[in-house]
Amino acid sequence: MSSALRSTLVLLTAAALAACASASAQDGGAPTTGEEPGEAGDPFETINRATYRFNDVADTYVLRPVAKTYQKITPRPVRKGVTNFFANLLTPVDIVNNLLQAKFVPALSDTGRLLMNTTLGLGGILDPATDAGLAVHDEDLGQTLAVWGVPAGPYVVLPFLGPSTVRDGLALYPDAQLMPLVQYHDSNVTGKLQILYGINTRERLLSTDRAVANAFDSYVFVREAYLQNRQYKIHDGNPPLDDVYGDYDVYDYEEEPGEE
Repeated sequence: MSSALRSTLVLLTAAALAACASASAQDGGAPTTGEEPGEAGDPFETINRATYRFNDVADTYVLRPVAKTYQKITPRPVRKGVTNFFANLLTPVDIVNNLLQAKFVPALSDTGRLLMNTTLGLGGILDPATDAGLAVHDEDLGQTLAVWGVPAGPYVVLPFLGPSTVRDGLALYPDAQLMPLVQYHDSNVTGKLQILYGINTRERLLSTDRAVANAFDSYVFVREAYLQNRQYKIHDGNPPLDDVYGDYDVYDYEEEPGEE
């Protein structure tokens, strides 16, 4: 990512945080989850569909074949260890955003997960914390901003990264800075790990390919699945009921899939 783009993202995120602080001050400073499903419209649909097609071509000819090869040649226990390793690297994001949302017990639990999996789990390859009853709390800055009343803004499709909203897209960079991988300045190592992270992430989504391919309009399917999934996470698994999502029921489409 270029320094100019990083600066732009930081400035825009700061503006969003300032708006968040202003809104919270007017409401007495208490966090809320007032955002309703379907808040994010799609005024950029024409551009989004073009980006979606670009991403689909890149996925069809590069990402998906690599992910399928990785799944085929890599034993499942090894893939699970890789998934655990990157999940452990993301735990600081969960901790900080739990604290920002005043969720102190989950923050303490996630701190325990990080310490246990980093030490007893051999750097996060193993997951003894789950066996010890320390649950995963999947939080990010996009959810934090939503809890404090920052609207999602329009739905957007990011090149290579896929579905997002303006709020969630701007939150990606600050969250990334909390990952130890980003703070490790050996580009030879971090570059390889970032590639592995991308391949591992795509491999975990292979089981969703059939549902997307069978959708009447795959663009709409992915959009609604993403927005529904975000509402599920923002409301900690208890989103308000709303007919805007129709018959879609794809809350956990990012979870670890079974073998394809």
